[in-house]
Amino acid sequence: MSKIAIFGAGGRAGRHAVREAQARGHEVTAVVRDPSRYTGMAGERVTVTAGDVTDRGSVAAAADGHDAAIGAVYDATADPEGFYVAAADALSRADVGRLLVVTLSTLLEVAPGVRMLDSPEFPAEYRPFCLGHAAGVDVLRAAPLPVDWLAISPAGDFRHGGERTGSYRVSGLDMDSRISYADFAIALLDEVETPKHHRTHVAVAGGDLVVS
Repeated sequence: MSKIAIFGAGGRAGRHAVREAQARGHEVTAVVRDPSRYTGMAGERVTVTAGDVTDRGSVAAAADGHDAAIGAVYDATADPEGFYVAAADALSRADVGRLLVVTLSTLLEVAPGVRMLDSPEFPAEYRPFCLGHAAGVDVLRAAPLPVDWLAISPAGDFRHGGERTGSYRVSGLDMDSRISYADFAIALLDEVETPKHHRTHVAVAGGDLVVS
């Protein structure tokens, strides 16, 4: 089994990733800013530790000795290079070979070269948040980083409160689709265990569908 560091383990995507990894028998380090708020998360094969994904030293210390890392956290106050490249660089120095970053469907294209967030009808009030995620993924694409990274998002959105169906499919942009956090975690852990996509953005949809 692998050792996996999950940054942002206290959030919805992070918590489900911790549970899925634990259920598969992996050793998990759940990285949060304040471990005292997540005392119930620690358990068999799960250790909760403090860490800041925008700080190289903090990331390297938390991820040292792990096989893969999942970033399910976003800090709008951090610049894209600090948030993404600092983490990826630190993971590389800690000999972590695989980085999965949870991102948004709005970064997907609606036409060649045109992302959803760039379309004229996209709500202006959501653009700053989406552009923060987009800038980070763009940095990962451009930076000569040895870590094997993958950005992964819902094809549409999350089904909040949705249950685990045990299935998903790789998809293009599909704003009508919804995927539960539990099924999204399956996709994350599948990419940890058997990587199929590399240095790109992949979207997944849920709903009693056969796994691609």
